[in-house]
Amino acid sequence: MLYLHPEVADALRQRHPVVALESTVITHGLPYPANVETALTMEQAVREGGAVPATIAVLKGQITVGLTHDQIETLGQSESGTVRKCSRRDLPIAVGLQEDAATTVAGTMIVAHMAGIRVFATGGIGGVHRGAPYDVSADLMELGRTPVVVVCSGAKSILDLPLTLEVLETQGVPILGYQTDSLPAFYSRDSGLAVDARVDTSEQAASVVRAAQQIRAQHGILIAVPVPAEHAIDYQTAEAAIQQATDEAAAQGIHGKAVTPFVLARVAQLTGGHSMTANRALLANNARIAAQIAACL
Repeated sequence: MLYLHPEVADALRQRHPVVALESTVITHGLPYPANVETALTMEQAVREGGAVPATIAVLKGQITVGLTHDQIETLGQSESGTVRKCSRRDLPIAVGLQEDAATTVAGTMIVAHMAGIRVFATGGIGGVHRGAPYDVSADLMELGRTPVVVVCSGAKSILDLPLTLEVLETQGVPILGYQTDSLPAFYSRDSGLAVDARVDTSEQAASVVRAAQQIRAQHGILIAVPVPAEHAIDYQTAEAAIQQATDEAAAQGIHGKAVTPFVLARVAQLTGGHSMTANRALLANNARIAAQIAACL
């Protein structure tokens, strides 16, 4: 059921650092060819940070840890709607029905833990949707019950960040700010919301992870890394675009799973593509830092 790419399997056997990467960025996050370019850039950033990348997906029902370039290219060119977006509830469906599926944050955490990979890099986690406090991403619950380190740039800023933090607190998930005292707001470096603790080096971050392992904590750890300054968007500018896009989604009756892709695409239009540039930059930066933390572990 679980297939490990030979390079990943060898690295795990020899206790070399490995970083898990999700695959929804390939199928549901960015258009082709930017999706494939970004996935490969993230893998290269992991290598530059001193670790082996393991992009995770389900291919014809086979849970696959470590994709080839050809497999990434195939996923990147897949037609819309042909690849399942795979969270916890979707894994048995995708495997049982022998489907292709791209793993979300929650789905990737589950598979990474199954494979023995402790560190995972992504862009932003899911959270509580604006104006819909009952709409809570499965990512938050997964962080509360799966001991994997998630390196990200906070929750996607199109979400309700204060409520997202409340849910993470309820789930007992520690949030570390990497060289920051504030939770990053995805496209922007500072949301004005405090993290639980600040770490300034990968070794400090790894020290917290080791402590969690020693006390046998069964929850994840969120390490929040601000988008690189040269690609960041001013918070007020990003917030204005997000609010306009969210209002347009509501006016058009867009709801459920369709909201996030609509808002992200509209924000990209409203910012003249700046949000997409910021997204790609933070993905690569997070992958590099995750590798450095994995190397310390």
